[in-house]
Amino acid sequence: MSSRLSDENVFELISGLWTGERQPLMRAKVLRATNFRGDGVIDFEDVVTLDVEQRFEAARRLRSSDIIIERSGGGVNQPVGRAAIFVPPDDAPYFTSNFTTGIRIKDRSRYEPRFVAHFLNALYLSGATETLQRKPTGIRNLDWQEYLRFEIPSMELGCQNAIADILDAVRSATRMQSRQVEHAQCLQSAAMNQLFTRGLRGQPQKETVIGLIPETWDVVRLGSLGRIGNGSTPKKSVREYWEGGTFPWLNSAKVYDRDIVAADAHVTPLALKECHLPVLKPGAVLVAITGQGKTLGHCAVLRMEATINQHFAYLQPDLYQTNPRYVAGYLETQYENLRQVASGGGSTKGALTCAYLRDLQIPMPPTKDEQDEIAEVIDAIDRKIDLHQRKRAVLEELFKSLLHKLMTGEVHVADLDLSALPAPMPQEAHS
Repeated sequence: MSSRLSDENVFELISGLWTGERQPLMRAKVLRATNFRGDGVIDFEDVVTLDVEQRFEAARRLRSSDIIIERSGGGVNQPVGRAAIFVPPDDAPYFTSNFTTGIRIKDRSRYEPRFVAHFLNALYLSGATETLQRKPTGIRNLDWQEYLRFEIPSMELGCQNAIADILDAVRSATRMQSRQVEHAQCLQSAAMNQLFTRGLRGQPQKETVIGLIPETWDVVRLGSLGRIGNGSTPKKSVREYWEGGTFPWLNSAKVYDRDIVAADAHVTPLALKECHLPVLKPGAVLVAITGQGKTLGHCAVLRMEATINQHFAYLQPDLYQTNPRYVAGYLETQYENLRQVASGGGSTKGALTCAYLRDLQIPMPPTKDEQDEIAEVIDAIDRKIDLHQRKRAVLEELFKSLLHKLMTGEVHVADLDLSALPAPMPQEAHS
């Protein structure tokens, strides 16, 4: 028999708090909406410490396995109502904030807290809480009385534990892949700095206008490596430029592909002729030269014939003399510098110019073979990062799918064999 969250015999609601006024006060950590992760656990890296009223300690202090619900917050693409289980990382006193509420399982003979937390997380991910959002003051609030009407399915405790164990294992494996991505990215950052200042052949270094580089290397203008320019956007109102188009046309969002092998839009031969669009060959290095977000300054290598919009600049190098991955790799080390240059022009949008890129100084080995060796190292690290990112994406989808299917009974625990997944780490077994 299922139980509503409003059933006081089964569930206890724990109110939140904030900075206290009435003495005596005590120092405590308070969990906010910013501490929710998207996978049903709490992020303890940025927990605020406040002076709270000591009189609330007995009634409101969180205990391990309490479930926390986000009641206010959210955003345009993030509905309010996230759920997470509380597993304290230390012995400090923790409370929920006044924008969250805790739920404690009073009857542990009926419900396993991890199972309930996963079930409430499944409701959130399914969009069930989105219909309960209220925005009377511009902040998204959860219709709490309606939320408490949700019913938690009842099943044998062993089955609840088995479901929770499976979901915990998948979530733990996902987080492991996230850590692998972070480690590989740190390795990449350190390696890139070494590659372009020391090379791979153990040479002495020399000081140049861009810093230390291997003794036999030179510093050259980016424009000396090939043609530099940018593209344009044919008018959308001219159907002849777009209808039936077959030639790939790229916008700057494609820069995140790193190696661009496909286009989301195509233009016609008439557009190529009348709109001064460059016809770029495979091996062109593309740089995003405008953007208010993170796009500006990123670069990618074109692996097919295509044209681009005005938010891209390109370098079309002589591939017999220049390895495009080497050039793109160095430009990636200059990401922050490129963004600073763009913002220094006084524009609120920020932009790089082709003139600046032509004069940009880059280190250059004396032979293309040395460029190729460095490019191979860059590619190897990129492949490692990509592998872990793809594994993480698969596990994230597996978690969401299993969460839905196990909670709805579409799939049963006995039907699953996830023995290939690593066992959750002890500190993550219930998080």
